[in-house]
Amino acid sequence: MYSKTLIQRFQDPKNAGGMHGANAIGYVEGKNCQDVVRLYLKVNENNNLIENARFKAFGGCATIASADVTCDLVKGKTMDEALGVTNQDVIAVLGDIPANKIHCAVMAEEAIHSAIEYYYKRKEKEAKKAISDANNNI
Repeated sequence: MYSKTLIQRFQDPKNAGGMHGANAIGYVEGKNCQDVVRLYLKVNENNNLIENARFKAFGGCATIASADVTCDLVKGKTMDEALGVTNQDVIAVLGDIPANKIHCAVMAEEAIHSAIEYYYKRKEKEAKKAISDANNNI
């Protein structure tokens, strides 16, 4: 049985949809299901604060509700703080989730890690390009 909060988040997710200007994008596919979560983050590059978070998901009630809650949990946090958000934090907000749907909250946690990894890889690539461009101009 789903909690009232989970059903409300599924029926009216406030963070659903893509995001123009996202500079961190995470993507996770369910290991034992067909669910998919894409998490979009807008990170302030001066202080590493997550200014906004949105998601797109293909899946059931628990997947969509978990992704929606995850967006709220990471907004306003630094990247390091966001890495500390766990599936248990998501479940605490949603209330009880059936045991066979816990993986949905796990996917939301994994999407955070995926987005932050993407962000740092992109920044590393940009830094290497800047160094290479500077060396070519000498």
